[in-house]
Amino acid sequence: MTKYLILILYFGVLFALGYFASKRVKGIKDYYVGGKKLGYWVVAFSSRATGESGWLLLGVTGMGAMVGVQAFWVVVGEVVGVAIAWFFMAKPFKRLSDQYDSITIPDYLESRFKSTNHLLRIISAATLTVFVTIYVSSQIDATGTAFESFLGWNYYIGAITGFAIVVIYIFSGGFIAVAWSDFFQGLIMLLGLVLLPAAVFFAIEEKGQFISTLGQIDPGLLNIWGAGGFTLMNIMTIGGLLFIGLGFLGSPQVFVRFMSIKDENEINKGRWVAVAFTLITDSCAVLIGILGRYIFTEAGQDVEAILGNGAQNVLPMLADNVFSTLVVGLFVAAVLSAIMSTVDSLLVVASSAVTRDFYQKIFRPDLLDGDLTKKSRIITLIIALFALCIAMTVAITTPERSIFWFIIFGFSGIAATFCPVMILSLFYKKFNEKGAIASMITGFLCIPIFEFVVPAIPGIGIYFDQLAEMFPSFLIAMIVGVLVTKLTTSSKQTL
Repeated sequence: MTKYLILILYFGVLFALGYFASKRVKGIKDYYVGGKKLGYWVVAFSSRATGESGWLLLGVTGMGAMVGVQAFWVVVGEVVGVAIAWFFMAKPFKRLSDQYDSITIPDYLESRFKSTNHLLRIISAATLTVFVTIYVSSQIDATGTAFESFLGWNYYIGAITGFAIVVIYIFSGGFIAVAWSDFFQGLIMLLGLVLLPAAVFFAIEEKGQFISTLGQIDPGLLNIWGAGGFTLMNIMTIGGLLFIGLGFLGSPQVFVRFMSIKDENEINKGRWVAVAFTLITDSCAVLIGILGRYIFTEAGQDVEAILGNGAQNVLPMLADNVFSTLVVGLFVAAVLSAIMSTVDSLLVVASSAVTRDFYQKIFRPDLLDGDLTKKSRIITLIIALFALCIAMTVAITTPERSIFWFIIFGFSGIAATFCPVMILSLFYKKFNEKGAIASMITGFLCIPIFEFVVPAIPGIGIYFDQLAEMFPSFLIAMIVGVLVTKLTTSSKQTL
């Protein structure tokens, strides 16, 4: 009963934020980017809560339990990616998006390339909608798993409940509700991730033997290269973990936060908050997994029960093992915070792509902001329902799926499609519209190729399977963007 009271309080805060945010929504700019008036604390926490998702609390903790210290390469990749985005990309992007008066990423791209038709907007909006919907469905899947693990609910009831809560507060408050709820949820995530490993380590009786006991459980848990040491397979695995950080170098759900921040001075302050948040939460997530592997193995629990489905249940198992029911309720809220803070952001981004970038800009340029805001709410609901259907279908057809890799597929699709274009648009002055279109299409198509086709190639497929789809797709999209720009730029334009 105590867990439910904490959850009721948590959901009550979210609904309250949605209600008060709705009072501040006066137009489409408020609904999509908070009127571009948000402070650095809100933006920093919102961007990181959105960037982490259930992938952090269920996926990364599970990876820590499975592979041990090798999982810290994820921390390195994420910290570097977040730092590059905030220190080198945020300010020039903010400057240009304000200059163009952009409120969506397709807005920015069309203005940056002085597009004379809507092809770039259509492609960017379409690809964004596809991968955002997949990404949202993976988060809904994580919601069902969280309710099932913590509260013993039926998976499908949990997924639908979490889905309904997010839709209600987004429906009313738009981006303002999203940003403030992300700030609140980010605080809960931070508190939960720091509290759990500290409490578990304090509870260990023979702390001096912790490292040696881990080595006895599995020597690979203490090898930074992974089980087997410095091998080609492990290098490819580490590359796949490091390159996850590429996804923060232009993903729309992250960069829309830079649009929403008040000014560049706020970016100077917010970047330190964002990097510190990432370092602390990601490191603690890996530690939780390692500590869970130690605790449950020492207790004689079946290792297969711990490591099943990517060990994604290690955090709820550990919290339930260490804390009282009252504190466990906090961890239920922390996991749901990680998930919902991503779902709400993605739904607003997808809604803007369909409503503003397709409907208003192409078919109804005369549509008033008030009418557009109403339609945005309807589109948000439709996209959310479609994502729910995908999540339910995947759950039925793939019961042994891993949340970590399900989420990474959607995240990688967005990253490979948009990040190379965003990087080149900011730092390559000659980059043109044709290069941008070619890069986006290439990134979009490479993700399923490197996920499903290349890993099946005899001999080399297993290495690409470990490397994962993001890096090769990202790299090829970047190269194609540069090459097409050079091929389609006349000599007169070059001079």
